[in-house]
Amino acid sequence: MIMDGGNTDAGETEESASLGRRVGLLSRRSFLVGSSVGLGTLGLAGCATSSGMSLAEAAKVYGPVSDEKFPIPAVDITKVDPKYYRRTVRYDTKEAPGTIIVDPGNYYVYRIEDDGNATRYGANVGRDGFRWSGDAYVGRKAEWPTWTPPKEMIRRQPEAAKYARGMPGGLGNPLGARTLYLYQNGAYTLYTIYASLDAESIGKGITSGCVGLLTQDMMHLYDRTPVKTKVIVLPA
Repeated sequence: MIMDGGNTDAGETEESASLGRRVGLLSRRSFLVGSSVGLGTLGLAGCATSSGMSLAEAAKVYGPVSDEKFPIPAVDITKVDPKYYRRTVRYDTKEAPGTIIVDPGNYYVYRIEDDGNATRYGANVGRDGFRWSGDAYVGRKAEWPTWTPPKEMIRRQPEAAKYARGMPGGLGNPLGARTLYLYQNGAYTLYTIYASLDAESIGKGITSGCVGLLTQDMMHLYDRTPVKTKVIVLPA
């Protein structure tokens, strides 16, 4: 998709996989094949340092967010495996605090903290054939960004043409409430870490390379992640 987060001079290219159903974006690096709000309706694993959230705690953490530009609904936590709830874990690494490490093989994203700990988030990741690995950094951030389908997608799915000039941010926008854009050597990679409203997507390989977190988790990560933050994507 091409998106700009409100700036007309910042475009990125990805595609939608399913305009008639849930939010879907495809291209060689598009990220979402399914989401509960759609365009048509539109290497190291952490070891837990404490018990996971109870359902009551998760209901609070993943509850509605009413003070946003577009109020965010609560996550249906019954559709998320509790092992993917946000938690603090031990994580041995030489990377500096603040570094983001994506572990697509286990469907987790880690933010390195002090004292050998990390905040761990459940994620959806690239499906087979679309996974990638390597080092990147956050080159740009956006809240409620605009999404514009690329010409290639419009040719295949003419119904996307109505968004050729951009789809404004909102709950029906494929990019969600927050997006981190990954860069390498000054160039946008076409990969993102984005906010998903699709609880059932967490713990699955459904995308074309991008990484999705539950919206409440993405907002938590976004607020603690400045531009230039290092991102490491491990081999699956």
